[in-house]
Amino acid sequence: MTIPAKHTASVAVLLPCFNEQPTIGKVIDDFRAALPSATIYVYDNNSTDDTARIATQEGAVVKKEPRQGKGNVIRAMFEDIDADVYIMADGDDTYPAEAAPSMVDKILEGYDMVIGDRLSSTYFEENKRPFHNIGNRMVRGAINGLFHANITDVMTGYRAFSFTYVKTYPIQSEGFEVETEMTIHSLDKNIRIYEMPIQYRDRPAGSVSKLDTVGDGIKVLSTIFRMIREYKPLPFFGGLGTVVGLIGFGFLCSVMIEFWHTGLVSRIPTLIGSVLLILTGLLLFITGIILDVMAKNDRKRYIENNNLFACLRRHFG
Repeated sequence: MTIPAKHTASVAVLLPCFNEQPTIGKVIDDFRAALPSATIYVYDNNSTDDTARIATQEGAVVKKEPRQGKGNVIRAMFEDIDADVYIMADGDDTYPAEAAPSMVDKILEGYDMVIGDRLSSTYFEENKRPFHNIGNRMVRGAINGLFHANITDVMTGYRAFSFTYVKTYPIQSEGFEVETEMTIHSLDKNIRIYEMPIQYRDRPAGSVSKLDTVGDGIKVLSTIFRMIREYKPLPFFGGLGTVVGLIGFGFLCSVMIEFWHTGLVSRIPTLIGSVLLILTGLLLFITGIILDVMAKNDRKRYIENNNLFACLRRHFG
């Protein structure tokens, strides 16, 4: 893909918002100061306060998204907005706008996604919710282990994207789990990722978090579970099949030992159950192999579509 020069590249700042009246004005001003030529978009997700009015007064392009949930808002933004570089942040004034120009530079260098890494700097000192800190560590460890990666912050909401990434990424999540989905998708498709440490700050007084620690935590874990099943089917189904098969083999061994000593099989139901468990384990393992081939073909199609998309954009703009 042809990389536009820095002075000609169009930049879009994406701010998904739900009831961010206390902070949205400052966030818009900060990003306008950091990126004077960028267009700032605020998508109001059914706010009941003056978020949309303040954003309009500050000169942002304000649109409505009726489908509740951050994932739905980001999906609408990616569909509607065309730019060479996208900066995505929250409207709660927790992310530093002054880091945005460096993130734009990295996209123009050829990276597809730049991650604003909170966890390498001030997140654990600034964030006052201990379960969020524990959850970030757990999710990071699980994803890095399964994808053999070394991503520091898999759930950050501060990211930059290339045009090709935005237009070829299929968002499925509806809520706050969308950032986790982005990270897993990017690792699975082996896109070019750059992590940039940023100075995270906690919400200012008067700003209330919309994140439900338990509810959204469960959604994040279910998203990880679903995406591992889809992107890593052989370890998922193969591991499950191995466990089921070994349990069945253990029951079978107990029946065989009894038969070895007595010449009789007195536990017919145990024998039948053990054979069924072994067959189930084999079926799960075979399922994993078949789905793994399909997942590899899906990665090939993604690369082919990416190359075709970049070629069409290069020739037809």
